[in-house]
Amino acid sequence: MKKLLILAITSFTIIGNTYAQDTSLFNGKTLDGWNIYGTEKWYVEDGHLICESGPDKEYGYLGTEKYYKDFILTLEFKQGSNGNSGVFIRSTIDGVKVKGWQVEVAPQGKHTGGVYESYGRGWLIKPDPEKEKVLKEGEWNTMKIKVKGSALTSWLNGTKMVHIDDEKIGNGEGGIALQIHSGGDVKVSWRNIKIKEL
Repeated sequence: MKKLLILAITSFTIIGNTYAQDTSLFNGKTLDGWNIYGTEKWYVEDGHLICESGPDKEYGYLGTEKYYKDFILTLEFKQGSNGNSGVFIRSTIDGVKVKGWQVEVAPQGKHTGGVYESYGRGWLIKPDPEKEKVLKEGEWNTMKIKVKGSALTSWLNGTKMVHIDDEKIGNGEGGIALQIHSGGDVKVSWRNIKIKEL
């Protein structure tokens, strides 16, 4: 009987892990579960999450209330204007100063999918130049980010952009955040923001 019980529990655990459901981080209606940092614009329109430069033309962030350690994050974005933005992982924000790692979202040739450490070492890894053309400017793009332990991998529209194994990333603690770059003229739409914790 004990063996049957152990087998049942083990099978349930394996099935549960295999079929773990993605959790939506954006409900298409409100910014529930997120905090706004800075004076730039974050709003919902036609079921999409929009970030847009405000009159101050400074950095702005929208960060999750919850911290996430190991996960697979998928989302779609469409750039308008200069489209300079990013997705931060294991990051903390004080005012508009962010500490953590950004997976870049930027115009073509500006290293979308690469990893940048803010207020630290700067660029850690950039995608190969031929991969820059994977970005579809003015259209919806799908980004996937996998973070587990000290390893971070990014994909854009199904193409693996970068992989990095870094001790400092491994020690990081924090949430997920979307960015508005400073300088003005930034507008990016987001949708289908989903996470699967590992």
